Amino acid sequence: MVDSSTNALQPGGMIDALALSLDLAPADNVVAGTPHTGFHELMDTDGRSVGIWELGVGTVTDTEIDEVFVVISGSATVEFDDSDETLSLRPGSVGRLGAGMRTRWTVTETLRKIYIT
Repeated sequence: MVDSSTNALQPGGMIDALALSLDLAPADNVVAGTPHTGFHELMDTDGRSVGIWELGVGTVTDTEIDEVFVVISGSATVEFDDSDETLSLRPGSVGRLGAGMRTRWTVTETLRKIYIT
């Protein structure tokens, strides 16, 4: 079930994460392009938040929080300021970010992911 007033995921329910409409706004910390971003929290329980996040084509920087995510559509690379690591993201990619990591997201096809924080 999904609470139709909030699109919150209820026990025994499901939601189409690819079809869910998100309220998009211009992204912060833009380096290139004019990406828009938005998210929708599906649930918040026991100190954990689960939701859907999207970022449009372009490049932005960010300071991360503790998060595990699964990419469900799009493609991007994530570079880390403190290392030579680069993540190449595509549908099916599962990643983990740590609090305080400084990143640079370059999105080549609108990226949508499910996150758990």
